[in-house]
Amino acid sequence: MPELPWVISVDDHVVEPPHLWERWLPAKHRDRGPRVVQDTCETVDPPGQPGVRYLKGGDGPLVDWWVYEDLQRPMPQVMACAGFPPESYTMAPIPYADMRPGCYDPAARLADMDLNRTERSMCFPNFPRFCGQVFLQAKDKDLALACVQAYNDWMVEEWCGDSGGRLIALCLVPLWDPAAAAGEVRRNAARGCRAIAFSELPPNLGLPSIHDRDRFWDPLFTACDETGTTVCMHIGSGSKMPVTSDDAPAGVTIALTSLNAYMAMTDWLLSGVLARFPRLRIAFSESQVGWMPFLLERLDQMFATSRGWSELEGRIAEPPSTYVPGRVYGCFFDDPVGVASRHRIGVTQLVFETDYPHQDSTWPHTDRVVAGLAELVPPGELEMLVRTNAMDMLDLDRADLRPAGACGKVDT
Repeated sequence: MPELPWVISVDDHVVEPPHLWERWLPAKHRDRGPRVVQDTCETVDPPGQPGVRYLKGGDGPLVDWWVYEDLQRPMPQVMACAGFPPESYTMAPIPYADMRPGCYDPAARLADMDLNRTERSMCFPNFPRFCGQVFLQAKDKDLALACVQAYNDWMVEEWCGDSGGRLIALCLVPLWDPAAAAGEVRRNAARGCRAIAFSELPPNLGLPSIHDRDRFWDPLFTACDETGTTVCMHIGSGSKMPVTSDDAPAGVTIALTSLNAYMAMTDWLLSGVLARFPRLRIAFSESQVGWMPFLLERLDQMFATSRGWSELEGRIAEPPSTYVPGRVYGCFFDDPVGVASRHRIGVTQLVFETDYPHQDSTWPHTDRVVAGLAELVPPGELEMLVRTNAMDMLDLDRADLRPAGACGKVDT
């Protein structure tokens, strides 16, 4: 077998270092910005309620807490479990001292990428949540805007700055103010950032939908269209996951996570936004892709047979699937069903991810996933799926950034 290509991951995650806002916020805001404090933590599992609760100052171990306005939150170990054996994954909090440094340190991250044959990586935020919901929900919006801008300065200049292009900037926008969001897109595009995090389902956050008659989001989408900035929507960026009933086990929600992306893609393809902004690109992160062929077929069939009463007049003039090529991307890390259906979606529209350092990550054995893909697709398509499609999605240069002599072994 020829040498497998190194991958470009369009969905990894960064655990923000404790100094981020203390160093990057303007001095007048630093005493009120997000900060890390140490305190004990008691983890409880309330009966009849989903998920766990963290009690600051309880009887548990000493851990690191992020504190901002009324928010107090530790880091669950499953969000920073790289290097731990799967049987030890837990929702209990983990302090920075117990994390693998690659979670929060850019130099260590590059070393972990070398171990995993990851050429480049784009990381979603952690403390701000996947599209910056923490700052959307903040009381002081002037401070929140400063926090968003400080995050982006850190992302571009510190996290990505010395990586030689291997770490790809993904910036936040102030979701509550589309004009300010447009300004932030343009500010960061001027220094090379070509991606922002956005919500898959904005109404779940109390925001207008992309169908809004007053076109609330147009300033932001205009800026993305003009600068070639891709709108990236991570599963869970609507702060609500699908559930069938209050008494369903957590596995039901885990199995249904792609429904959020299914609904979001339907919104985008029927809203008319992609028709009005012909250069705008969108990506659905950590959603897998096996559901996409059915949705595209269903939308085209509906467009052909139900236009008279589907309220699409004036929104889209072409079948919904025609807006996909070169513009709508599905992100996957282990989806043989989706890969087998790649030509029904468009092989150019699928991009790869490793999800480091989360519990679903294929690190440090992503090469096994790529080897499995190599048995399903020809070499040219394999290169597209795990590497060059991401370059097109994010307007990356075509240079080979693999470090010479890298790639070793790691125990997990």
